[in-house]
Amino acid sequence: MTPSNQTDWQSCRYGKGFDKNEWFEYFLKLVRLVSTPGELKGGSVDRTTVTGRLSTHRDGYGFVIPDDGGEDVFIPARYLRGSMHGDRVTVIVQTRRSSGRRQGRVVETLERGYTTIVGRFESSGAAGFVIPDEPRITCEILVPQQDRRKARNGQMVVAEIISYPSGGRGAIGRIIEVLGKPDDPDVEFLTIVRKYGLAETFPPEVLAEAAAVCRPVGEADREGRIDLRNQLTVTIDGETARDFDDAVAVRKEKGDAVRLWVSIADVSHYVAPGSSLDSEALSRGTSVYFPDRCIPMLPEQLSNGICSLNPRQDRLALTVEMLFNKSGEVRETNFYPSIIRSDERLTYTEVKEILVDENPETAGRYSLLLEDLRTMELLAGRLGKQRRLRGSIDFDLSEPEIIVDLQGRTESIGIAERNLAHRIIEEFMLAANEAVAAHLEEQGVPCIYRVHEPPDPLKLRDFRDFIKPMGLSLPLKGDSVAPGEFQRLLGEVEGRLEERMVNELLLRCMKQARYAAENLGHFGLASPHYLHFTSPIRRYPDLVVHRILKDQLSGTVRRRRGKVVAELEEIAEQTSRRERTAMEAEREIIDLKRLQFMGNHLGEEYEAFITGVTSFGFFVELVELMVEGLVHVSTLVEDEYRLLEKQHTLRGQRSGVAYRIGDRVRVRVDAVNRATRRIEFSLASVRKRINAEAARGKMPSRKRPLAEGKKPVTEKKGKGGRRTGKRR
Repeated sequence: MTPSNQTDWQSCRYGKGFDKNEWFEYFLKLVRLVSTPGELKGGSVDRTTVTGRLSTHRDGYGFVIPDDGGEDVFIPARYLRGSMHGDRVTVIVQTRRSSGRRQGRVVETLERGYTTIVGRFESSGAAGFVIPDEPRITCEILVPQQDRRKARNGQMVVAEIISYPSGGRGAIGRIIEVLGKPDDPDVEFLTIVRKYGLAETFPPEVLAEAAAVCRPVGEADREGRIDLRNQLTVTIDGETARDFDDAVAVRKEKGDAVRLWVSIADVSHYVAPGSSLDSEALSRGTSVYFPDRCIPMLPEQLSNGICSLNPRQDRLALTVEMLFNKSGEVRETNFYPSIIRSDERLTYTEVKEILVDENPETAGRYSLLLEDLRTMELLAGRLGKQRRLRGSIDFDLSEPEIIVDLQGRTESIGIAERNLAHRIIEEFMLAANEAVAAHLEEQGVPCIYRVHEPPDPLKLRDFRDFIKPMGLSLPLKGDSVAPGEFQRLLGEVEGRLEERMVNELLLRCMKQARYAAENLGHFGLASPHYLHFTSPIRRYPDLVVHRILKDQLSGTVRRRRGKVVAELEEIAEQTSRRERTAMEAEREIIDLKRLQFMGNHLGEEYEAFITGVTSFGFFVELVELMVEGLVHVSTLVEDEYRLLEKQHTLRGQRSGVAYRIGDRVRVRVDAVNRATRRIEFSLASVRKRINAEAARGKMPSRKRPLAEGKKPVTEKKGKGGRRTGKRR
């Protein structure tokens, strides 16, 4: 169990197709970095060389993310020099001294980001092409006749790149695997697995090692452990959870104090450093969760078996025991290896039925737990209040819940419930993570921390200017802001039309949380020390922290600090990288399920709210389904629209009709575009008028989007009525 995205922000960089998140990110970068399309003109220029990873946009341009963590460098399309998304490159950077804007050109490709490409195969006579599934790879891969491997038109394939783009010549490849039809759920899964380099099976030696260590808890295992089996202990997880790595227990004490035990599965007892199991777990870094399946970090014998804190079974654990006073302040902490026996496997829904709904049937079934559950509710409330007082930020962002059938097809999409039971476990896990971090730091023991650095000053200023037209403010002290100011702002917009957009844009301002061997604090939690300790079954850093804590408690912690820190830095970098990969894969499969679901609902109408405005239309999110899509300005046929950037509004030139962030609209599902990962909507009222006029033999003309201050233009078309230009 781990804190959700409400408190531990995972990702602030988006680039999967042209959605509202990516638009906002690139919009801010372009405003800051791009003054002229070519060489920087006017004013003196400093030139330097930067090495980093290239992230391209589907429109051709890109940004280089420097290895040293500096500001991104904008690269115009003509200066990419044949480099592709994901490549590690060297660029010459030109920085205007007056504005600090950085623009560059690629001078050398040091390392290719992709050696294989997953995509859709298309045949064209004797030639064949692979259209990359990754929208940021804008070049097609030519496949010679002899290298097709019986791939059929429209099938998803994996192609190995034989020759990279160079000197105006495109990439050439050969097909090494045919996956199948793109709308097959199993092919969707394989596409994501191959695209992100996920390992869906374990090597034989890893499975053999897992089988060897999976044995019942014996006397030798109990040695040196505190026996907590007689203590009333429970696990609280989701209905579909199969691996239980955290169990909790509470007890009221004098002065209205509460003692809390957080017991975490002792995975380190079974996974030895340097073993095949350990190497495989480090390689994976984390478990990957899809709506209908999971790719675990550890084999099932461990993750769902001997390491899982299953009810009424003896299990080895590492326990954090904490005493909190009536204000929720920690007064005492203890750490020790233990042996526990969970009394019940509760679900979030059952706990809610007991504490919130006061369901007599559920309460009667768990009558022995009622007093403890009420104590847990009391303590969680105190802990949450303490966090808010110190400035911890709570984003009110919902998450989608996708239900699939036995064939893997999407049955329904809704909003995942986050109730009191979720908050209880979240607060307890946060408390345990902080307690371990504070203890190891106090002992001077090198460790892997979960760090979340303060927002970038440029992003803060951009955000402050962005919200100003909404009548909102964000006081800055120099280049920094206190976390409490963010929480104040979130409270100020609660219940307003702009609430969700401010939540999301504020989240985009955050830096990405990551693992590090240096304690840099956690800005979002307003915590001076934080790490991940509570999920060693599915996160490798937690497993490392368990080993370090056990070594410290037993007095065998290694003293070669320099070498230990270097090892931890390498692990932190690897696990941060694998976490980002897992998140991108999880996000993409959810997007595919959304497309699949909405493809069966073409023509239907839904309530939505506007979440982003651009010159080419506005993005909406359906109120009940958490499905996003675009209302293109070309569907707004009743007027010509201008983008008022500072007001984040599209306004009709003749009618004055305006569409602004936060507005509620009713939309119709027009199309599902798998190539762009986009769902296309139109306003239901406009669509009804078009249909009525069409029935009378009168069709309205479609208008081009107008940027502010621009005159109308006529859209040119190529042969056959198709729009000219590159594939997007």
